[in-house]
Amino acid sequence: MTWNEFLGLISSGAPAEVRIDSRRVRRGDVFVAIPGATCDGHDFIGQALANGARYIVHAQDHAVPWDAKDALLIPVESPARAAGLLAQAKQGNPGARLTNLAVTGTNGKTTTTFLVRSCVETAGHKCGLMGTVVYDTGSGVASSSLTTPDCLTIAEAQRRMVDGGADYMVIEASSHALSQDRLAGVDFKAAAFTNLTGDHLDYHKTKENYLAAKTRLFTALAPEATAVLNKHAPESQSIARATKARVCWYAIDESADLVARIESMTVNGTSFMLEYQGRRERVKTPLVGRYNVANHLAAAGLCLGAGLDLGTVAKGLSALKGVPGRLEKVDGDGSAVIVDYAHTDDALQNVLTTLKPLCRGRLTVLFG
Repeated sequence: MTWNEFLGLISSGAPAEVRIDSRRVRRGDVFVAIPGATCDGHDFIGQALANGARYIVHAQDHAVPWDAKDALLIPVESPARAAGLLAQAKQGNPGARLTNLAVTGTNGKTTTTFLVRSCVETAGHKCGLMGTVVYDTGSGVASSSLTTPDCLTIAEAQRRMVDGGADYMVIEASSHALSQDRLAGVDFKAAAFTNLTGDHLDYHKTKENYLAAKTRLFTALAPEATAVLNKHAPESQSIARATKARVCWYAIDESADLVARIESMTVNGTSFMLEYQGRRERVKTPLVGRYNVANHLAAAGLCLGAGLDLGTVAKGLSALKGVPGRLEKVDGDGSAVIVDYAHTDDALQNVLTTLKPLCRGRLTVLFG
């Protein structure tokens, strides 16, 4: 059986479930053997067969020495990508019925996704969200276990989004997920890049590898899609050269396709003018810090790339009251008490350099 024939079989409603964990395989299921950084799915084909796997999808350059007389072997170039396509097919291709938006970068992903959802909902649409804090399908909310889950979880969540009436999805795309092809099978209307710092080098080993993983999101974009890139981040130039998509540059207080001109900033919020294609709209947000203004720009670029109007985008940005754990205000004894997720040196520096000028007294930090 060829790959295309097999994909058609799954799309037509074949009863087999798609599995990437051999322990979950049941009789008649599909097992996709995905190579990984610490273990190789091909090492578990024997277990999948013992559990009753009917179909084994494996790398075409990988020998298959197992006794597979009762199973069909489907060789593919990339098992990880095949798993994504099979996951979508099994769920009825829900990704094709959504306007999919993604954001990647070391910092700012979560805030950007919440801002995008606010804009989309302001426009009268329903938007699913998947990221570090929560997986929200619109018909149910679950705590997040991974910033970007595996392809099976994504496809199932998208089906629930569609069933619940959503027509948009915004997702955080982590470098781990991109390097492992977890987003395979999902076509994005727009994708945004925030920044890149020295995080996750325990996994990627070098900053060049880290950037290469991020870049994969943009090389996969179609020419009619939009790549939303931070003009202040030097790595954006490399991404712009690599993508086929239309590029929308964003910047604060300098020339770009999409510009924010900061008017005021206090501990209670920020006001800035949003400029795009000769139009200007004011945004007033309770979020503070230049880096949060940059997050607003990334979100605005995604929404404009999806076809939303600038006025609607500005209203949506202003409507968001806060993001859990992102410069989140909590009740204090008269002092301003703020909780933030900052867990890297640059993220903590951003928080402190934002708050210090706004603090009239002593700034006390609890970190650990």
